[in-house]
Amino acid sequence: MNGKERDTTRGWSDPDEAPEWTDEMFDRAQISFGGHVIREATGTLTRRGRPPLGARAKVQQSLRLSPEVLEHFRATGQGWQARIDDVLRIHVRMVEEMKRHVAEARAGAVEAHGVGARAVEARVAEERAPYREDDGTEGGEA
Repeated sequence: MNGKERDTTRGWSDPDEAPEWTDEMFDRAQISFGGHVIREATGTLTRRGRPPLGARAKVQQSLRLSPEVLEHFRATGQGWQARIDDVLRIHVRMVEEMKRHVAEARAGAVEAHGVGARAVEARVAEERAPYREDDGTEGGEA
């Protein structure tokens, strides 16, 4: 259960209290006259969710998360899924920046100091160690 209960009660019971229809509602509605349908409805009167925004629209994806992560973000209230997305985007930017720095350092060390490839690889492994997933071994190394 997601914790939200859908309100199925109507805000009005008298047809005279019904909200006014917009032009869009009329454009999408079924038109009938004398029991004969003149034009079928086009879609629903409401649209679920936000429409995609361009070529970089968000993609719906099923994802398994650890209970503590899920509890932490859900406790922050409405918008918790967007906050997970924010944290993941920040992580992606940090990893990309780290890769760029490592590539620059590698190129600079070899070019400026004539350092061998093994020394550069050792330094790269040393720099990456804190960013690796902790698997119970020191420095994240397997």
